[in-house]
Amino acid sequence: MTEKLAASLAKIVATSQALYPKESMLAVEERRRNLFIGIPKESSFQENRIGLTPDAVKQLTDHGHRIRIEAGAGSLSKYSDHEYAEAGARIVYSVEEVYEADIILKIAPPTYDEINYLHPGQTLISALQFGNLTSDYINALLAKKINALSFELIRDKSEAKPVVRAMSEIAGSTVMLIAAEYLSSSNDGKGVILGGITGVPPSKVVILGAGTVAEYAARAALGLGAEVKVFDNHIYKLRRLKHNIGTQLFTSTLDKTVLNNEIKQADVVIGALVAVEDRIPCMVEESIIAQMNPGSIIIDVCIDQGGCFETSEVTSHSRPIYRKYDIIHYCVPNIPSRVPRTATQALSNIFTPIFTEISKYGGINEVLFTNEHYRAGVYIYKGSLTNSHIAKRFGMRYKELGLMIAVRN
Repeated sequence: MTEKLAASLAKIVATSQALYPKESMLAVEERRRNLFIGIPKESSFQENRIGLTPDAVKQLTDHGHRIRIEAGAGSLSKYSDHEYAEAGARIVYSVEEVYEADIILKIAPPTYDEINYLHPGQTLISALQFGNLTSDYINALLAKKINALSFELIRDKSEAKPVVRAMSEIAGSTVMLIAAEYLSSSNDGKGVILGGITGVPPSKVVILGAGTVAEYAARAALGLGAEVKVFDNHIYKLRRLKHNIGTQLFTSTLDKTVLNNEIKQADVVIGALVAVEDRIPCMVEESIIAQMNPGSIIIDVCIDQGGCFETSEVTSHSRPIYRKYDIIHYCVPNIPSRVPRTATQALSNIFTPIFTEISKYGGINEVLFTNEHYRAGVYIYKGSLTNSHIAKRFGMRYKELGLMIAVRN
């Protein structure tokens, strides 16, 4: 009796294990929904990126999703309309046709003119750019009764922000190339190499901030042989940076006496501090910059948040620098757009799985119910403001997103 009972129990367990995955897969398959995605051509000044590569478009269209792309949307990233058409996208020649889609994927936030094309129930995925945000802009989006996600706020399962991380990696690697370019005499710089060679003292690089931009900038500078010094008030960030780089590295808190002395002697100064409650934690005074060596370069990566140098002024890719006290200032707010093809590939690697998951769960509402990491990116849901930070900043009312989704479901 005991052997028969054990055999029966084993058979029941084996049967239930075999059936359970099939039932789960069937449930997911029943919820699956094909998506209708629109990608307009970017109209914002010198935004050169696009959200999906042709390979990503093919991957999505092969699974039944419809994608409309405005003609010329990928040209600045060196992707042709023909490549997108071959991948299964429909190329359209009017903005109105793109905005008929259920999901709009943009890089820069929509302009006021583009907001007019949005319609109720639509989902907008784009940057939000908190530094330039106004209450009028938020109210214009609220009036459209849409869902809006800021991809800078979306988190992954490690609680990191994948888009911010990817663009910071690009910016950090690129700033050292920019610095090397403007230090050379061909650009009327100091005429020094970024790095060092045998018998010649290395160039000096000072980095404000110890985040992702700083890490990749430090890696590049150290690889070239430069002397690198990093300043940040977060000890855990400095410790993590030293651990990740795996080499002896000068680090310090934002001690003004030490920092100012190092800036005066530096060949390159990188501003990569993160704003806290819309404020940069350190501002380098104009009097200190005036004492730097002529021909040195300042690169203010956080210029879109107000900058961390008193002499910083926003520049563009077409006119990226200006001189003040004979110090070269590079203050372009969108450094990844300098290498748009690489940036597009990085963005596409993030957005493609997101669209796949939205489809898998049956739509944007369903995926928000099941995935708290995507909820972190939502700032408007069904025409209601759901971001407490924005509400506090502009004195607006907001609703708790979790409660709205729970009530709906």
